[in-house]
Amino acid sequence: MNQQQFESFTASSLYCEKCKAAMPVRERLLLVLPDREIFDYLCAGCGSSVGRREITAGEKLMAQAMAGRRSGRSGARHQLMP
Repeated sequence: MNQQQFESFTASSLYCEKCKAAMPVRERLLLVLPDREIFDYLCAGCGSSVGRREITAGEKLMAQAMAGRRSGRSGARHQLMP
């Protein structure tokens, strides 16, 4: 498998101590620093913090570049050769 698809991902559910179950989570921007952004995961059931994620400036630039490459390629796949 291609390793690039696993470089950056976000959680859709995490275990919540208060709810005693895996719960859907919302991601909230907590802090913006010059070299990174810190996000907090909040339980959708009770609103408590269940985790954090940091994105460095390099990771953010890479994700934007990959998104641009994907959108640029989509039209080329649908062209028919004469």
